[in-house]
Amino acid sequence: MGVTPEELAATYPLLYHMADAASWPSIQKHSLRSTSSLLDLFGISGKERREIESTRRPNSVEIISTKYGRAVVRDQKPLSESKLAKSLTGCTVPAWYRLLNKYVFFWLTKTRLQTLISARAYRDTPHLILTVDTLSLVKRYQERIVLSPMNSGNTQPFAHPRCPGTFMPMSDYPFKERAKYGSHYRVVELAVEGGANLAEAIRSADIMKCHGTGMRTLEKILRK
Repeated sequence: MGVTPEELAATYPLLYHMADAASWPSIQKHSLRSTSSLLDLFGISGKERREIESTRRPNSVEIISTKYGRAVVRDQKPLSESKLAKSLTGCTVPAWYRLLNKYVFFWLTKTRLQTLISARAYRDTPHLILTVDTLSLVKRYQERIVLSPMNSGNTQPFAHPRCPGTFMPMSDYPFKERAKYGSHYRVVELAVEGGANLAEAIRSADIMKCHGTGMRTLEKILRK
């Protein structure tokens, strides 16, 4: 049981994160933050916070602060609340949303990134795509990282069973046991609680858009 940073990086040398196309200035200033961390930073509370953090977001939400500027909290269009409710054990639907909002998520394969950017809800829109060096990120944030064998924020076309235990620390993840499923399913998500400073780990930042079955780069923002 368990996987080391070196073992994970040997199979998945790069990680991928998709954000709102206008998010780069905020990420540069405040690091890549989870929804809950952004809400803390921007001082969002009360009803507004509950609606963002504990319910499904059908559309992206812009938050603004006179001190911190603008940030965008991404939508949760791939989630169907009725399907989610049937698939959950060990927590309520609002608690699941709050759990997801604690983390910043990365794909471990470019194929999964391409699937997301090609989805009906996202294919016509440019997105900020961050490519990150796995070993650098994981060695720095190992104690705050969890791994998931499924897409925890999706219920389409059907909802796989899920619970808080779906997210496992690296020390508990059955990495060797899941090798039989191939790299596409061995680990599906890597999530960092609170977020991450990508200054050392980032390799590129691009504005990209779906193009056929792949992706097209519209603007190269950063190369390392």
